[in-house]
Amino acid sequence: MTSIMNTIRKLTLGFALAAALPAVTLAQGVEPLKMKDGLTDAIPAKFASKDVNVAVVRQLNAGDVYQQWITGVQREADKLGVKLTVYNADGDNAKQALQLQQAIATQPDGIIIGWGFGDSLRDGLSAAAAANIPVTTYYVQVQPSPNITTVDLGDGPSMGGLLEKMKSDLGDEIKKVDVIYVYVPGYQALDNRDKVFKQFLKDNPGVNVVATVGVVNANTAAQTADQAKAALTANPNVKVIVAPYDEFTKGAALAIEELGVQDRVKTYGMDISDADISVMTKDKSPWTATMAHDPANVGAVVMRTNAAQIAGQTEGEILSVAQVVITADELRSKNIQNMTQLIENIPSLQSPSLMHAPWMDKLK
Repeated sequence: MTSIMNTIRKLTLGFALAAALPAVTLAQGVEPLKMKDGLTDAIPAKFASKDVNVAVVRQLNAGDVYQQWITGVQREADKLGVKLTVYNADGDNAKQALQLQQAIATQPDGIIIGWGFGDSLRDGLSAAAAANIPVTTYYVQVQPSPNITTVDLGDGPSMGGLLEKMKSDLGDEIKKVDVIYVYVPGYQALDNRDKVFKQFLKDNPGVNVVATVGVVNANTAAQTADQAKAALTANPNVKVIVAPYDEFTKGAALAIEELGVQDRVKTYGMDISDADISVMTKDKSPWTATMAHDPANVGAVVMRTNAAQIAGQTEGEILSVAQVVITADELRSKNIQNMTQLIENIPSLQSPSLMHAPWMDKLK
């Protein structure tokens, strides 16, 4: 099992790195994001004086992943001597758009946008460009530009890795199997994953989606559980729930457990957190595998990216951070109970050299 898991991880990492290649996934004229060559340990003047201010404008902020992400941003900001102002929109697009305008009015040195929609943020992004404020976006539906960089998790390769794991687990059952799919359109990460799922269905015509459920709000897991229970009750032959977002997966797992069908129905998901690990390691948990990253690590990468933009030391516009496949069996066999233990066992979840310049070490 260990060798299989390592192989899948290597493939996933390879796919994610390939996603950064212009010829593979990037729009014409868009380049992969990287640090400029020849950087030294000379600290840029503004950072040396500890006079850097960055605004973080988040559309989504309720949930384990979002809390870990902002913790990573804050920790890295502290290391770099950056002062953060954090705006939380609580999932309200209009509120986020207003907060972005408010952030720009304070004339920060940089802006980080966590999640959001390009349509509602368009005016604010234009205002940031006019004010020469570098913007780093994380899962925002916006076209990158010299002023705007985008960071994601290589959703296509990650979803592909998850579905291949599911296919391997199903074996011959893949030739004829009923599944429930959890999906809400309009969110960049979910839409990217959905494209891969649609192709997977074309390549595996025996996979029959009997119901699509899902909701994104402040109570995603509970409401998804209610919808999944209804769908499972109406479709008793379902073997799998594909739920590529951890709040979806927690809801799917809860539905399966409440109906007492975890012996015959499994769920596959995305993301990882202390709470997710607790669900996956429960006795007879239906959550079988997840494609995961360390949200705090990604938050740190996003913060370093914005700092490097402020210093004028980046090239390109798009960065994909690789994810790895993690199984419930692996968590149980290694007695992994939290993120700290997970990171100790899977060092590839950390990427301290990504978007890193030598001078950053002198500030820590």
